[in-house]
Amino acid sequence: MEGRGLLPAICAACFIGMVVSQTTLAPAVMDTTFMENVTDPTVTPVILTTTPGCFAFNTSTCEPCAPGSQYDNNTLLCACCADPGLCLFPGACLPCNRGFYQPLAGQQQCLPCNRGFYTNFTGSPLCNPCPTGSFNNITGGDSCTSCPAGFFSSQHSSTSCFPCAQGSFCKSSGCSQCQMCPGGTEALQSAARGCTLCRPGMHKLPHQTMCQICGSGFYQVNWGRENCDLCPENHYCPSPDVNPIKCPSDAFCPEGSLSPGYCMETFFRKEGDTCELAPVTLALLVIGGGVAVLFIILMVLRRRRDIDGELTVARAPLLGKERPQGRYYGVPCDAEPVYAGW
Repeated sequence: MEGRGLLPAICAACFIGMVVSQTTLAPAVMDTTFMENVTDPTVTPVILTTTPGCFAFNTSTCEPCAPGSQYDNNTLLCACCADPGLCLFPGACLPCNRGFYQPLAGQQQCLPCNRGFYTNFTGSPLCNPCPTGSFNNITGGDSCTSCPAGFFSSQHSSTSCFPCAQGSFCKSSGCSQCQMCPGGTEALQSAARGCTLCRPGMHKLPHQTMCQICGSGFYQVNWGRENCDLCPENHYCPSPDVNPIKCPSDAFCPEGSLSPGYCMETFFRKEGDTCELAPVTLALLVIGGGVAVLFIILMVLRRRRDIDGELTVARAPLLGKERPQGRYYGVPCDAEPVYAGW
């Protein structure tokens, strides 16, 4: 009876030992035996190497590790196969860790994902590119980082994010592109998370980058406006950030006036929408006109007198001139001139 109870226990112990030896790689046992050489009387030792436990496996069925996995040399299921990269069945191979991949079969190691790529599960045959709005600047990454607010990434597999340009913004993380500031707002610095309103006296259209000062004759007293207002008639606008000022009663202020316009003092006066001559100016013009006419008459009279004098001299007879006593060219000096007929 005691022998019958001991036999099942011995069988169970042998079965457990076989299972342990098949799942754990034990060091190879060097079994050295001596064989006698028939032709040589001397004894030559022959070394035979065996791995315990491999005799229980059919190594002819070894298969290469599937893509997304690698060879595991710590188990007899792979170590008993002749070539590295082969295991008794694909499930015996180690799956690639997160951040690593292997696109080929029968490989001994997995490869780390390049920068800008990631894989977030084990046993991956490939790495995925980081989506837009995110980046990854390390190798072997298992995830991508979203771009912070004020930065963007417009391409896949990015290794960094870029700041939003001046005049644009991104108010949340993970932006694939920045937005232009709407009309009446601006972003003066790069990597802006929001836009600020244009100040009074300034304006900005949606396609513009920065707020612009209102032009001459325009004004704007409110914040965040796209356009400036034209200074109305009978008002003038000396500064673009103040309300229009009423035009003085003696001045002109058409639309878009920067300052009031006055008539020339003393000589002109305002009459409705135009400048007219003042009474003093009319009197001066009359007096000046009379003096000019009188001057012209005097000039005409003088000219006529001079012409009459010239005619009188031309019509008078040739008179002798008083000369001293004596003879000139054989003729007495007091002799009358004789016409020679020339």
